[in-house]
Amino acid sequence: MSGGCFCMEHLSFCLLLSACGWGWSPGGAAKPKGQGYPHMNSIRIDGDITLGGLFPVHGRGAEGKACGELKKEKGIHRLEAMLFALDRINNDPDLLPNITLGARILDTCSRDTHALEQSLTFVQALIEKDSTEVRCVNGGPPIITKPERVVGVIGASGSSVSIMVANILRLFKIPQISYASTAPDLSDNSRYDFFSRVVPSDTYQAQAMVDIVKALKWNYVSTLASEGSYGESGVEAFIQKSREDGGVCVAQSVKIPREPKPGEFDKIIRRLLETSHARAVIIFANEDDIRRVLEAAKRANQTGHFIWMGSDSWGSKISPVLHLEEVAEGSVTILPKRVSVRGFDRYFSSRTLDNNRRNIWFAEFWEENFHCKLSRHALKKGSSIKKCTNRERIGQDSSYEQEGKVQFVIDAVYAMGHALHNMHKNLCPGKVGLCPRMDPVDGVELLKYIRNVNFSGIGGTPVTFNENGDAPGRYDIYQYQIRNSTPEYKVIGQWSDHLHLKVENMLWPGGGSQLPSSICSLPCKPGERKKLVKGIPCCWHCERCDGYQYQLDEFHCKRCHFNERPNENHTSCTPIPIIKLEWSSPWAVVPVFIAILGILATLFVVVTFVRYNDTPIVKASGRELSYVLLTGIFLCYATTFLMIAEPDLSTCSLRRIFLGLGMSISYAALLTKTNRIYRIFEQGKKSVSAPRFISPASQLVITFSLISLQLVGVCIWFIVDPSHSVIDYEDQRTTNPHFARGILKCDISDLSLICLLGYSMLLMVTCTVYAIKTRGVPETFNEAKPIGFTMYTTCIVWLAFIPIFFGTSQSAEKV
Repeated sequence: MSGGCFCMEHLSFCLLLSACGWGWSPGGAAKPKGQGYPHMNSIRIDGDITLGGLFPVHGRGAEGKACGELKKEKGIHRLEAMLFALDRINNDPDLLPNITLGARILDTCSRDTHALEQSLTFVQALIEKDSTEVRCVNGGPPIITKPERVVGVIGASGSSVSIMVANILRLFKIPQISYASTAPDLSDNSRYDFFSRVVPSDTYQAQAMVDIVKALKWNYVSTLASEGSYGESGVEAFIQKSREDGGVCVAQSVKIPREPKPGEFDKIIRRLLETSHARAVIIFANEDDIRRVLEAAKRANQTGHFIWMGSDSWGSKISPVLHLEEVAEGSVTILPKRVSVRGFDRYFSSRTLDNNRRNIWFAEFWEENFHCKLSRHALKKGSSIKKCTNRERIGQDSSYEQEGKVQFVIDAVYAMGHALHNMHKNLCPGKVGLCPRMDPVDGVELLKYIRNVNFSGIGGTPVTFNENGDAPGRYDIYQYQIRNSTPEYKVIGQWSDHLHLKVENMLWPGGGSQLPSSICSLPCKPGERKKLVKGIPCCWHCERCDGYQYQLDEFHCKRCHFNERPNENHTSCTPIPIIKLEWSSPWAVVPVFIAILGILATLFVVVTFVRYNDTPIVKASGRELSYVLLTGIFLCYATTFLMIAEPDLSTCSLRRIFLGLGMSISYAALLTKTNRIYRIFEQGKKSVSAPRFISPASQLVITFSLISLQLVGVCIWFIVDPSHSVIDYEDQRTTNPHFARGILKCDISDLSLICLLGYSMLLMVTCTVYAIKTRGVPETFNEAKPIGFTMYTTCIVWLAFIPIFFGTSQSAEKV
């Protein structure tokens, strides 16, 4: 503003003037075309068509100041990339021939509210202004520079800044192409319909980061985001993708305040340490916040504990990790696929204070880059800072590395240039320069041409936009490594719809190649199931599948089939071993030995009886019944071998028949004999006539009749329940499955056995009763002898049977 002018308009117009940054041209002198010069803290380059530019030349100010320190790479490099692209387009005879692109470039100071105030400059020409009441002190009208009409805007950098600016630019239908804003919110075409970007949305970036986490076998991570659209929406996209894909859980999401208080970053580190198993930290934050987080981790002595995974705001920048190399070692970062633009390196290295006067911030960059002062008055006594000589050279007297988004700035400017070129071809065919149909340029029409561009960018990759104005997702994956004490960002993979990661090329804190873990719970051992912690599917407790259970799957145990037991580590079931009474078992050896002795003794008696068959003593004993009795005794001993033999159909059938038959024969013979004695002496008390059925033949008939009842019972049993062998898994089902056994035995229950032997017991009891009743017979009959004989045979039979069966009722030898 010229010195004699001041605002006298209405309050609303005063606000508009102060916000829009109107300028009064001193004397109205014309400026040479294409030259840049200061204009209310902005760069202005004249041209037939003017493009706006928004760059974070300075950082966010502190203590109420709008702007802070100069950003050499993120600010100056990107700004110069736009100037470089404009020069190339204006010197290209095939792109926008005879049309010069101008620019109005503003500093956003990395703050969305400041950027909003600055961006009002772009809409000045579209606002109707009434300046009739504005007067200078001398009463004359002010000389007001007519604002240029901005047809499109390149920028901004931060997503929160782009969102703020996009809201006002869409009102005036000014297309906007960002070179760095990646927040998923900006893909909403209903809210940001005039916004496009040459970098992919964080939706792709979030998917790539989820793929990296899973490739590194991590499943428990924390997230850290700067407050604002970029950080919050980036983390939100990561969490959403991790839920959709599954297998990754977020331990906690920490937010960095927009205006952090002292000690805030130390507090953030302490909070991250609350879930110390989540060593991997996903960061969507600006580079200032990233640096302060690393500083806090270093103060907390947590170097090497956290594994940082940074978004494209970290990328391959040096500034966030400068002097913090050890804390950042092993960090994995992601950056949209790019190449270094050699032409820009030559251009930027050749910039000096003399040939780059159009960049009003270049002098400040010069002082910052070479650690010198341009003004002698700025030098302090005793200070090590020298005076600038203007003979310093970028890349020679200072380090230089091209900033990661330079390619995208150039592509954004070229996308605008190609859209204007195609628009000019269609609306002004054959015309030199602008035609009335493009004066002014219609923003709605220009947007259509922007969305339809398709050309090869400065890096050789195609530049296109989808229906939402997003570029396709293509990323390079870096890791910050320290090799031979030299830190560097090394490319370890790419992502383009699918991840290609070279894990073998990765180095972790301390220089090791061992993959660090970031998991909530260790994998369960074989035979253990996962019991999930409620609400956190990546955290679990391991529970052993105990008893007869085996591990069915990751989360369930299942009981083995009744004839199976789990293997040693409870991962599957194996058949329970089948056992039977072996001939070598002590439970078999002793009964067999007794049985052999009994058989030999029985055979000896039989042989003796046969030899002395016609002697008076044999005849007096009742030789017919004696042979029957000896047969029964022989069968009782012989049954011992059937009881020990391996159970099968024939063995079990013979057991049913002979187990009770031997005893029935013995007791039937004894009962017949004692009954005959009893009837003889009872009849003698009444008369001298002999009782009936006392002849040997009658005695045999009676005996075999009694025996036949046993056989009839067995036959009925065969019909009702056919004989077969079974494997009993219950008797030997121990608490420890290792000792479980299945017992091969005949299908004879304890109740069936009692019924089988019950008839023999009945005969035995009846025989004993008769023996007692006849104990008073004359000496010649000696009733004590039959009674003793009965007890003897009873003991023999039961001594052979009871130890084998009832004595082993709870052992593996039960038959």
